Amino acid sequence: MERVGVVGCGLMGAGIAEVSARAGLDVVVVESSDGAVEAGRARLETSLARAEAKGKIESAASVLGRIRVVSDLGELADRELVVEAIVEDEDAKTELFRTLDKVVTDPDAILASNTSSIPIMKLGVVTARPHNVIGIHFFNPVPVLQLVELVPSLLTSDETTARSRSFVEGALGKQAIDCQDRAGFVVNSLLIPFVLSAIRMLESGFATAEDIDRGLVLGAAHPQGPLALADLIGLDTTKAVAESLYEEFKEPLYAAPPLLARMVDAGLLGRKSGRGFYTYS
Repeated sequence: MERVGVVGCGLMGAGIAEVSARAGLDVVVVESSDGAVEAGRARLETSLARAEAKGKIESAASVLGRIRVVSDLGELADRELVVEAIVEDEDAKTELFRTLDKVVTDPDAILASNTSSIPIMKLGVVTARPHNVIGIHFFNPVPVLQLVELVPSLLTSDETTARSRSFVEGALGKQAIDCQDRAGFVVNSLLIPFVLSAIRMLESGFATAEDIDRGLVLGAAHPQGPLALADLIGLDTTKAVAESLYEEFKEPLYAAPPLLARMVDAGLLGRKSGRGFYTYS
């Protein structure tokens, strides 16, 4: 596999594009507007300059030379693998997969989603090639974290799963785990209830955000507390994953607390907006 496409150049999409280009692959990234294209390119330049300064890559310019950021989905026509990394919204993702099915000309091309919660079957069945649709779920920050969840649906072919594993482990050098096609997969099914519990604790006045996070860092050896982690994930993404889990399982532990919903309504989304449970410069 040599030609990779990515749809979306936010934190996740840019990270997927970066690790693919660092692996020597030819990458096309598609954004929704010219302004988003410029923002995405700037995000890639900043990340790669930082990687070069830390000695993780020899040349940021050479990696950037393998990435094109454009606003036309038609540029994905010749891709062998396309990874969707847009907003965590089922309607938006299914509409995109309908379009990708028409745009990507190679009948053997893999159409993958980086969704953190939406069942892959729902994306596959809107295409004429559900056997080529799979979940390839990276974790943020993509250049740093080694885990990738591989999520085939009931209709995904064994060949698609094998080729996806080869891309993740062989080309990118990451480690894949196998997940069933159920909302939340492995990591978020365990992680999101934990984060929601911390939000409920804060909401009830039981403890401050600082003390909740300090307790888990110092008492359980977590690298960061659950509320700081929610800010990193994005509170809108946390809420979307929680809602997807609750819709599928109807378990109270998956229900988004009112505080989380109000913060998302207010645009307090965490690091991406400059303010969440903490304030960021």
